[in-house]
Amino acid sequence: MENKVIDEGRQGEALVREGSGDGRKLYIESYGCQMNFSDSEIVASILEKEGYSTTRNVDEADVVMLNTCSIREKAETTVRNRLQHFKKQKDTNPSLVVGVLGCMAERMKESLLEEEKLVDVVVGPDAYRDLPNLIDQVDSGQKAVNVLLSREETYADISPVKLGGNGVTAFISIMRGCDNMCSFCVVPFTRGRERSRNPLSIVAEARDLFERGYREVTLLGQNVDSYRWNISKKGEIVDENIPTTNFAQLLEMVAKVDPDLRVRFSTSHPKDMTNDVLETMAKYENICEYIHLPVQSGNSDVLKKMNRGYTREWYMDRIAAIRRIMPECAISTDIITGFCEETEEQHQDTLSLMREVEYEFAYMFFYSERPKTLAERKYEDNVPLEVKKRRLQEVIEIQNESSLKANKKAVGKVHKVLIEGPSKRSDDFLCGRNTQNAMIVFPRENYKKGEYVNVMVEDCTRATLLGSVIK
Repeated sequence: MENKVIDEGRQGEALVREGSGDGRKLYIESYGCQMNFSDSEIVASILEKEGYSTTRNVDEADVVMLNTCSIREKAETTVRNRLQHFKKQKDTNPSLVVGVLGCMAERMKESLLEEEKLVDVVVGPDAYRDLPNLIDQVDSGQKAVNVLLSREETYADISPVKLGGNGVTAFISIMRGCDNMCSFCVVPFTRGRERSRNPLSIVAEARDLFERGYREVTLLGQNVDSYRWNISKKGEIVDENIPTTNFAQLLEMVAKVDPDLRVRFSTSHPKDMTNDVLETMAKYENICEYIHLPVQSGNSDVLKKMNRGYTREWYMDRIAAIRRIMPECAISTDIITGFCEETEEQHQDTLSLMREVEYEFAYMFFYSERPKTLAERKYEDNVPLEVKKRRLQEVIEIQNESSLKANKKAVGKVHKVLIEGPSKRSDDFLCGRNTQNAMIVFPRENYKKGEYVNVMVEDCTRATLLGSVIK
């Protein structure tokens, strides 16, 4: 698995599905996290019921929507540049409707609509059901906005239109919002408070996907292991007539849909990663042995400033529990370098933690101050940019060593692989992932996507395992 500095402001992937309707054509670009890509599928479903079809060709679109990310300044800059392009396109096609969805929409509604006049419609993450009405307002000559947050909206009754993808793996959103209030993060302000979906609707969606040929689902949430249905934050039962469900129980319910349906999840919060989740994972072969467990920093004082809710020692206890209960489990993480007032000694604590854990994969960033967060109000962003970048490079170098070491351990072993499709480099090869989420490439022969095969790994790079199928 390749390790890289993730640019959440990267050129958005156009999520598409050719529609058969005679209505207007919708083009969606999604930026940032998996939740945004999942939300784009919900938006497509809502508008499809109104007669829209979706297109991969932006030039033939009647409505263009950018599903945005606010987690980093560069992400917002990328979207702004893209909006400038569409603003020029409107000069030749005045009827084109341009809208912004998601986190950036909620945070920057006034600027996008009134000051810069880059868009016609702004829609927050909890207001997608209102999109048809908002587009109607634009058609009548008005600007339209709805960024109201909700304590109830989960879109549980909407069957997402699967856009693009490989037809083998799919996302299922199990909860929305976040209550953690990490001091560097805008998500609680852009996506609202945590609320969980009815578990029966999640299981039904997983079963429907399996029956349609999908063989892997990833359960999504800003903090999946805080999933609670009919359980209060204090652990009390809200309604004795409704079955209670925590995340471990939900995992088991989805795993029981079919043994051939792989189950993954993202993202976990260390303070909520309990042993019952790990024991459930170990119990079911089709729950993948892979956990994304963001640490952010290896220093307890920095973690306290970040308001992460755990210490270095607590985090390492969770790592030890994973290693004890699932010795072969792969672990990935998020790391931020140069957080407010971070000293060189505190940075060295992060490096030492990385060497101790030996992550298979990591998303690595230098700190980018975001408006309206607790960190912006309370702490000084006083680490020079060149120091942030130097520390980030040191983090990357350690991670590259760990990734290569992990892949070398896989050589000479047989791995069960779910085929996702052709290799990016050659149609003569197929690729897929093992339970630890490592990408494996092997000769095509007569195998097809969606099948499981056993692959003997014969070689590796830092990013990929290479092998051949065992007959």
